[in-house]
Amino acid sequence: MATSLTFRSRDSGMGERSLEQIIGSSAALGAVLAKVDLVAPTDSTVLVLGETGTGKELVARAVHNLSRRAGRPFVKVNCAAIPFDLLESELFGHERGAFTGAIAQKIGRFEMADTGSLFLDEIGDIPLALQSKLLRVLQEQEFERLGSGRTHRINVRLIAATHRDLAGMIARSEFRSDLYYRLNVFPVVLPPLRNRKSDIPELVSYFVRILSQRMGKPIQQVPPETMAAFASYTWPGNVRELQNLVERAVILSCDGVLPNPLPINHQDTVAVICNSTNLKEVDRALILQALEAADWVIGGPVGAAAKLGLNRTTLAYKMNKLGLVRPIRMRSAVPPEGIDHAESTAT
Repeated sequence: MATSLTFRSRDSGMGERSLEQIIGSSAALGAVLAKVDLVAPTDSTVLVLGETGTGKELVARAVHNLSRRAGRPFVKVNCAAIPFDLLESELFGHERGAFTGAIAQKIGRFEMADTGSLFLDEIGDIPLALQSKLLRVLQEQEFERLGSGRTHRINVRLIAATHRDLAGMIARSEFRSDLYYRLNVFPVVLPPLRNRKSDIPELVSYFVRILSQRMGKPIQQVPPETMAAFASYTWPGNVRELQNLVERAVILSCDGVLPNPLPINHQDTVAVICNSTNLKEVDRALILQALEAADWVIGGPVGAAAKLGLNRTTLAYKMNKLGLVRPIRMRSAVPPEGIDHAESTAT
């Protein structure tokens, strides 16, 4: 699946086809889509800004798909994923023998994107030494491959994205100001998920449908408690985190009901999950922590089942399967005053 299936356009016609993965109807998202509609028909450079996991690549694809270059190449490069010493060759290509290991000619991403669009993701990670060459390509639409003196002319629209503060990097002499001004022709700022929480139910429904089909685990019900938990969470990882947690919930689901995958104590439980490599251990850790937080009360509004977004019978079934039983507490020989001799075992 794509890294961040974020939005879906509600527009008709071409917008409906081109933005079919853009999910949401909030005012914050509507402002973003309005900017996309404005800039897409032009050939202007677009700078997509936003936190990690907000869907920057989807917006870049939307700009391309709504432009006159739709149907032409859309080439993407994650600048943070390529070692600095290889990034220049990746972008501009090289001739055979240009450096040690260059056993054949290589076409760079700019040439691949000729007549289309080039998406440079995490452009803030491009080293200073390479930024001047990138600026020249943007201004002149020409470059040379490594090891060659021949100039190649291209016709490429650039769409860049980053989660970094480029203005702050300029102040620290980590990013060229002239390149920034060339990139910042038309900025599009994506809101974090916490600022468009009205889109969460639609996003959850979309991910549940896609992921349940993929896993062959039909989901008929998303309990109100589960949706409320999604709505109250702060989502530091934005839509990507939401997608991953819905996937976890589908895996944990039983009887067609989507459980609440959010931990009772977010920091502590996530640490337990991340240290586990076994799904059964993850399931056991989640249930055990919910039981302990509810003092081993299963049912009721404050019971472990409600905290996990499960039916009481489903939780009891999972407990039995995992061998989870309430620990026996030592009783005092003489019960405290006012307490019956028979300890209640009701849950």
